[in-house]
Amino acid sequence: MRLLRAKGAAQRSRTVREDWFAWLPEDMDQLFGATRKELESANLILSVTLDEALSFCEEEKFDIARERAAVFEELFDRLAVYLWRVIRAIEDHGSNFGTLPNVTPLNSGNFRGTTAQRISLMDNLLAKVVFRSRTRFFHKLNALKDILEELQTETHAIVKDVSRGTLAFPDRGWKELEILGYDLNTCMGETTVILKSFFCVLPPQELEAFRKKLTAHLPALLGEDPKRK
Repeated sequence: MRLLRAKGAAQRSRTVREDWFAWLPEDMDQLFGATRKELESANLILSVTLDEALSFCEEEKFDIARERAAVFEELFDRLAVYLWRVIRAIEDHGSNFGTLPNVTPLNSGNFRGTTAQRISLMDNLLAKVVFRSRTRFFHKLNALKDILEELQTETHAIVKDVSRGTLAFPDRGWKELEILGYDLNTCMGETTVILKSFFCVLPPQELEAFRKKLTAHLPALLGEDPKRK
């Protein structure tokens, strides 16, 4: 028990940057890699759809771009929900087992939209006055969930206007969606970094419990390890 505690203490002494480059046991690395791949694949499809729509706007083919709006909205929601579920799995496990990784506050400079910047700025300010790592960690998770919710709300409103063709300058609507997509990508990066740090402090005996939580939220990960049935 003392050895395990000493090992955990050593892992917790890492910085987030060191966590990112740290080695993980094979089972943890497979689960992390599968989760990261699922998120990045969803983000890639979203980015391609956005780029196509922006290209049509540049060519003033606004009717064709408008047809992409519903697809963009669906893909945006898909990635946002994926991220929310990963965050929720980490949050649940941390609450139940007390497993808390290194964490750095959100940086408003990494976001472009005013809403995301406001929420991340509050998280950063709170981190400077709150000394308990547990409070900082869970507040950051809540801040990310708040940003995701706001991004979805704003996206739905803009897509509605774009789809109806009520905007005087349709290209501006897509430029606003591009900013929201950028901020969603930032949320994905933050979530991925948190997940890696989380695996760095996750005791081996807790892996299966966390795997069940994560795969319950993201069923696609059930096939992350071909050796498992």
